[in-house]
Amino acid sequence: MSLISIVTPIYNPAAEHLNAAYESIASQELPEGWEWEWVLQEDGSTGVAMEMLPRDSRIKFGEGRRGGVALTRNLALARSRGELVKNLDHDDFFTPGVLARDIAVLVANNDIQWTTSPVLDLLPDGSTVGFESDPPEGRLERGVVFEHWKAHNYRLPVHPTTICIRRPLVTAIGGWMGVPGSDDTGMLVAASVLSVGYFHGEVGLLYRKWPGQETAGKAHYQEVEWNSRMSLIRERGEAISRMINVL
Repeated sequence: MSLISIVTPIYNPAAEHLNAAYESIASQELPEGWEWEWVLQEDGSTGVAMEMLPRDSRIKFGEGRRGGVALTRNLALARSRGELVKNLDHDDFFTPGVLARDIAVLVANNDIQWTTSPVLDLLPDGSTVGFESDPPEGRLERGVVFEHWKAHNYRLPVHPTTICIRRPLVTAIGGWMGVPGSDDTGMLVAASVLSVGYFHGEVGLLYRKWPGQETAGKAHYQEVEWNSRMSLIRERGEAISRMINVL
């Protein structure tokens, strides 16, 4: 059997959110010959998530000392076994069919190394909001995402939290980038400079907007830290581009 690993960092999770994420995974229909594992990594060692979820042998719990979201994602990556790695934050959930779409594209196209999907923001009142700037469905050639990000005030044309990526690529670039926030942006930028991606036409994720999420806090946009993160992500992307051109 082939395996897709869903990696999820958790910190002080809400049972409602975590169970919605689980149900969205458990309801996925995968292509014949494929199965999934859900690798949950707590940023800490309370073990609280184990009490919130049903018993399912496909769920792999892990815990450790506090280190922030990037370190936690990477510890989940290290414990995962799948040839494909799919991101899912514990307060978001998949739409039906997204895993099958990711697998289908990556199995059929050896040169495509990662996929992303449209996202709908799920607001506290239950309504959803989409984005007007999604690219058309299809291939995202090397460098396209990075150049768009630089030209649009460090805003990506696709949402990094929806990424599904081949294991050799995500491990080669060091997993999620070691910055306090925007670690998924740093990972996607590096992957997009090195390889071709694909953008699905169908919504793949509901992105929960709520007061407790990390990106809703003022600290995430604090000017000095934001500028430092963006500067390092940009420098990394440009360094990879130069190395590719030399080789």
